[in-house]
Order: sequence, then structure tokens, then C-alpha cells
Amino acid sequence: MSQYIDGFVFPLPHIYLDEYKISAGKIAEIWKEYGALAYFEFVGDDLALEGTKSFIDVVDVQEDEVVVFGWVVFPSKIIRDQANEKVPLDPRMADLVAPLVLPGKLIFDASRMIYGGFKSLIQSLEDH
Repeated sequence: MSQYIDGFVFPLPHIYLDEYKISAGKIAEIWKEYGALAYFEFVGDDLALEGTKSFIDVVDVQEDEVVVFGWVVFPSKIIRDQANEKVPLDPRMADLVAPLVLPGKLIFDASRMIYGGFKSLIQSLEDH
């Protein structure tokens, strides 16, 4: 299978993590309505490995912030491209994103997000 993913990493003020989680859960459902097979977001826990550059360094995480790492799985790049055109236009997205980018209460700062689309190289799943 030739799946395609969008991956992203960004810092988030720790005090807004619960609030962000509620919006992100609803946003995930919208992505799935437009063709995503799965949507994942994880919060950084063990981010340092000697001799490597960490996500903390790359997104310039501040003391009061956490790192969010996520990816969205699509069946193909074509479906991903279609979703990337349609999701931002879905009126529910504006309602969900607006509270995250209020002046004076910036929960999500897209200018500090690292993002990219990735084609499959190797897929190894656990057998059950």
C-alpha cells in the first residue's frame, strides 16, 4: 500500500494543553471525514538523546511549553492533497481554530510549527 502522511511538530503552552486536546480531537474527526485513515498527536516526554538535535531545539521550546508531535495517515497523496484543499474551507475548522489563536492567548502558533508531507519508505507493523 502506498500510504502518505503529513507530519508536524510544534510547541504549545503547557497551561493550554487540555484546552488544545479538546479542539484537536474534533479537528481529527474532520480530517477523517475528508479521507484520513488515522490522526495522531503525542506530547513530548523524553526528548533528549546525546549527540542529536532534539525537537526542543528545533522548535525553540520555552520553559512553559510542551512539544506536540503528530501525523495524519492518508491512503494516498491524492487523497491527502484533496483533504488539504477541503479541510481549511470546512466552516467547523474556523470555529475550532479561532479560540486557539486569540490575541493575548496564543495557544497554537503556526509560525513555529514544522510540517511536511511524506511518502512511504518502509512500513513494518506488529503482527497479531
